This record gives sequence, structure tokens and C-alpha cells, in this order.
Amino acid sequence: MQEITEPKDRLLLGPGPSNVNPRVIRAMTMPLMGYLDPTFLGVMGDVVELLRTAFRTKNDFTLALSGTGTSGMEASLINILESGDTVVVAINGVFGLRIADIAGRCGANVVTVDAGWGSPIDIGLVKQALENLDKVKLVAAVHVETSTGVVQPMQPLAELAHAKGALFLADAVTSLGGVDVRIDDWGIDICYSATQKCVGSPPGMSPITLSPNAVEAMRSRQNKVQSFYLDLQLLEKYWLTDHVYHHTASMSMIYGLREALLMLVEEGLEDRFARHSLNAQALKAGLRELGMGVLAEEEFQAPQLTAALIPEGLDEAKVRRALLNEYGIEIGGGLGSLAGKVWRIGLMGESSKSSHVLNLLQALESLLARENYKFDVGSSLSAAQKVFAS
Repeated sequence: MQEITEPKDRLLLGPGPSNVNPRVIRAMTMPLMGYLDPTFLGVMGDVVELLRTAFRTKNDFTLALSGTGTSGMEASLINILESGDTVVVAINGVFGLRIADIAGRCGANVVTVDAGWGSPIDIGLVKQALENLDKVKLVAAVHVETSTGVVQPMQPLAELAHAKGALFLADAVTSLGGVDVRIDDWGIDICYSATQKCVGSPPGMSPITLSPNAVEAMRSRQNKVQSFYLDLQLLEKYWLTDHVYHHTASMSMIYGLREALLMLVEEGLEDRFARHSLNAQALKAGLRELGMGVLAEEEFQAPQLTAALIPEGLDEAKVRRALLNEYGIEIGGGLGSLAGKVWRIGLMGESSKSSHVLNLLQALESLLARENYKFDVGSSLSAAQKVFAS
């Protein structure tokens, strides 16, 4: 059997996970307790209140699932949808496609509204799709599409859904903690996220929140949810009401999530969003000097995830491998139709720092020079530093 050696430190600047603050790691080393220990239940209660702050919601139904972001996606859909329900899914990337896939597995009638990868969803097309349907149970969209770096306005879609008598679901896996997410103000009924991106703790938990209307829809199901583990009414009894055993809680992950959320609140939401925005502006300024544009239109560019367009003729996979092997920096390649065409550079949570931006640009300059790529040496660093100094 091969001996496992401790991996070298990585600067995680891909689409996730992001680096984790030592405070979070230390919190995760706290002693284990029983899953019904009053002290541990208190920790869970803290997580619930902190998540309400992060989501900007007063929703009673707010908790964190044991599982990655996809568990939140699946739980959201299987607890609301039943066979024969109609759901409209706005798709402009990989994770919109995944929502549609899971909805179809629920037996729902899935109607898709598609946009080009890198483009926002056309609200008019969603409106047209809804007008052509009789009864719609759910409208779903991704807030920040991790495959393209596009941030999609949520409130207009929520308003269209409600006008049709439907619920609105938002995927906030990449957005929560990096850009504003206003559950109550925007009228979002169902929202899930993940812990390993802008929230700033390791992968393994999926925060989720449901509006009163979504809870009512969940309770009025005709059939039992097809998953025991992801049955939100059973999880509600453990997390929020009677603390009835459902499954053994991921204690260390919950400790870490609590600490990460405390750090989020200590920093302040607005200051946190400003940090992500500034670092993204500096990164893009540097990339421009290297001849690299951004896939999304400026108005719809997410600060925490930049899909940088790769110049023709550049062996992007070779450069990414060298970044990892020689500099310990991870960035992501493109998914699906964007494979080989973009780099996905994440500045999320703990990974969103000015020093990380400068380290990446410096490493890129060195590697691009080796590839005989033409640019002005030092120009990307100067451009980024000007943004930081402004």
C-alpha cells in the first residue's frame, strides 16, 4: 500500500475549495460531544442564528445539512417537487443543468430557459416561458454560476415566479459570503449554499433556508420524500424543534462552520463584499495587461470567480500544471464547452487577499515568459497595485 505523505501547502485560487483560516481549523479540533449534548445543541443554535445573518433572513427554517453543496441542491428539490409538478429552470452553465437533472429525477416536468455560457439569463424569455404554462410549482436559477463567473440578478426572477404563483429557488453555493444575498428582500423561497467557498470553512456542509411559503409547500406534499437522509422535515426536528435524533451530526464540521460564520460577522458583510470586489478588480486589471479578457460582461462579473479568456495558442493546461507544481497555486480550467477556453480563478473567502492576487500575477508572468508569450514584464503587477492604491 502506498504511503500517504502530507501534501504541500496550496494557494487555492480555483473554483473551490478555498483556503481556510487557522481559526477555523483550530475550532474543528475541539473535543467531540454527544449529538444531543446540550452544549453541542447550543453550538448548532449559534450556527442557525449566524446563517440567518449571512442569508439576511428571518426564516425560522434555516440550518446546515451534512453534505456538500449538491446535497443542498438535491434536498431543496426533492422536498418541494413531486412527480408531475412543473419547474422552470434558468440555465447558463453547468449547475443550472444539474438543477434540471435533479428536478427531472423527481419526476417533474422540466422546462428550461437557456442562455449562452457566460451570459445572464434573459428575463423576458423566462416571462414568456411562464406565460406559456398553466401551473408552475417552482422557478430555479443559479445566483453565481461557478462554471462561468456570471452573477445573475435574483429579484426579477423571484417576482416573475411569485406572479405565476410559483416558488423561487436560488443556488447560492458560490455567492454566499462573497456578494450580497438578500433572501427576504428579494423574495427567495428556497436557497442553499456550501461552506467551502466564500463562507470559508472546509467542504462538507450545505446551509439552507426556506421561506414560510416553501415550508408550507413542503408540509403539504402528497407523498413522502424519497430520501430519508435529506428529508428536511426530519432534519428540522433535530436542528430546530424537538432535537430528535436523525443522523449523527458532523460535529467537527459544525464547529468549523460556526467559527467561519463568526469571522464573517466580525468582518461585517459590507466590508467582506468590498474586499472581494477590490481584489477582483485588481486581478482583472492585471489580466488585461497580459492580454486576457473576462468571459462575462462587466455588469454581470462575479467578484469571487473570474472566468479569464485564454489567448489563442497558449497551452493552458501546461501553465496550470506549472502553477501547481512549481508555485503551489491552484486555478481551475473550464468545464463543458468552456474546457480549454477559460481559466476559472477564485478569490473566495480566506483566499481573497491582495497578496494572493499579486502572487498569482507574478507566477503567471514568469510562466508566460517561459512560453515566449509577448507582454510587458511587470505590467500586470503594476496594474493590480494601482487598483489597490486607489
